[in-house]
Order: sequence, then C-alpha cells, then structure tokens
Amino acid sequence: MGWVRRIIPPGWLLLAALASGALHRWLPLAQLLHPPVTWLGLVPLVAGLILTSKGFGAFRRAGTPVIPFRRCTALVTTGVYSLTRNPMYLGIALMLGGIAWLLGSVGALLPLPILVWILECGYIRAEEHFLEEIFGGTYRSYKSEVRRWL
Repeated sequence: MGWVRRIIPPGWLLLAALASGALHRWLPLAQLLHPPVTWLGLVPLVAGLILTSKGFGAFRRAGTPVIPFRRCTALVTTGVYSLTRNPMYLGIALMLGGIAWLLGSVGALLPLPILVWILECGYIRAEEHFLEEIFGGTYRSYKSEVRRWL
C-alpha cells in the first residue's frame, strides 16, 4: 500500500471530509440526525483536534519527526501515548466522525470506515514494524501495554 503514503494522513482527512460533504449533498441515503442533535458532532470533532494536537506536540517536544516513516529519534510513550499508541490517527478518525455527525446523513458516514482502513493498513501496521526495528523490545513492551486505538 505504498501508494497510500504519497498523501500524509491530514491529506486523507481532507479528502474524506470532502467525500463526506459530497455524499451528504448528492447521496445522503437517509438523514439520521437533525439539528440540534447534529451539533453534538462538535464533541468528537473537537476531541479529535485536541488529541491530534497533543500527539503532535508530544512528538515535537521529543524532537522526533511527525511525518510518517521518517527516521524516529525517540519513542514517545507518555501523555496521550499512554492511552493509545496512535492518538493522531485516532484524532483524525474522531474529526471525520464529528464531521459526519454534524452532517447527520448516512452518506456522510460512508468515508469513515474507508479512512480508518487506510490509516490502519497504509500507516499503522507498517509503522509498528518500523518502530520494532528501531526500538526492539522497548517498543514491543509498550505495544503489549497500550492499545492501538483505544
């Protein structure tokens, strides 16, 4: 799935958000939620922004690259990384889920499982292998203690 990596994860979020909007507009299938309930979509959207920002900040403080597959210089295991091994990817999924909730239609939800699959198969699995090569037993121990998503 090397073709997936030509676009960095925020780019996939943008594409998926555009697809959610387009599907909501032109293929809504069914409107599941209506205002004011749709406004609750702000909760996962904001939670995703915070989680992604915290993960990004932890990488910056550790002095390790944020761009996937760049040579890591530190294994970050504290803060949000003690709750999930992939807070930035989880945040991206939450953001798209929040966008779909705000739109409220079945069509808007369709890109979410595709985005999660792209993140899982195109990035996470390969990154785990990459991190095991770099950090060995330390990463395997961390992996056994902290869940991939939640």
